[in-house]
Amino acid sequence: MKVIKYLEKEDMEKEQVFTGQSVIGFSDDVIDGKTFTNACGAVEIHPDGKPFHTFRTATLLVNGDNLTFRNCTFENTAGSGKTAGQALALYCDGDGLAFENCRLLGFQDTLFLAPLPPKEIQKDGFLGPGQVKPRTPRHVIFRNCYIEGSVDFVFGGAWGEFFDCEFKSVEPGYVFAPSTPEGQEHGFVVTNGTFTAGPGVDDESVYIGRPWRDYARCELIDCTLGSHIKREGWSDWNKPAARENAYFAERGSKGPGASRERDSFAHVEA
Repeated sequence: MKVIKYLEKEDMEKEQVFTGQSVIGFSDDVIDGKTFTNACGAVEIHPDGKPFHTFRTATLLVNGDNLTFRNCTFENTAGSGKTAGQALALYCDGDGLAFENCRLLGFQDTLFLAPLPPKEIQKDGFLGPGQVKPRTPRHVIFRNCYIEGSVDFVFGGAWGEFFDCEFKSVEPGYVFAPSTPEGQEHGFVVTNGTFTAGPGVDDESVYIGRPWRDYARCELIDCTLGSHIKREGWSDWNKPAARENAYFAERGSKGPGASRERDSFAHVEA
C-alpha cells in the first residue's frame, strides 16, 4: 500500500532524497538540493480499487505558497505513457512558487500547474487532491530548468513563466497543454527557451502545444526549436472552439524547427 508523506520544514533539513509520494504544505521557505523520486502511473490500481488516474500519481504535490526550489530534481520513473499512462513528477498547487536550476523528469504529464479546469470531461478525470478545491489563479516561475517528457508534459491553468529553460521531448507528442481560464491574461510564457529531442524522436514528430481547454494561452519569445518540432507547430486538438478562442503565439523563434508555415490559428512574428 502506498503511503503519502506530508513533509515539514524539519524534514528538509534532515534528508536529501525523498522516495515515494510526498506533499509539501508549508510556505515561505527555500528548498535547495533535494531529490524527489517515485514510480506511479495512472493505470496502476489505487488502494481504493480505482486506477490512480492522472492527478493521484504525483511524486511531489506542492500546496504551500511563496516557496523557492533550487537545484532540485523531481522525477516519476513509471515510464512511457504508452504503458504507464499519465505520471506526474511535480504537481504545483501553490502561488508564488519559483524553481531555479531544477530538473523535472518523466514522460506523459511530467509537470502540472494548477488550477484544474472548472469541469472534468470524463468521470473521475480529476480524481485527486484538487478535485473539489476552488479554481484559484496561480503564478509559477521556472528559471534555467530542464523539463523532459513526451505527451502534454507541461499542462494546466496557471500563469507559468519559463526563462532560459530546456524542454526535451523523449518521445513524439506535445510539449504544452494549457487550460488557461477564460479571461486570464497569461497562460504559459516561455522566454529564451530551447526545445530539444532525445534519441529516436524523429524530425517533425512533436507539436509545441495543444489546447486542453478552449481558452488556452501559450507564447514563445526568442526560443530555439529543434528539427523534431512539426512544421505546423501547434495542434487544435480537433476543437473548433479552441481555434476561435485559444491564443498560441511565437515571436523570434529560431532553429530548424522554426517556421512561417504554422497552422493558421497560431500567431507568428519574426
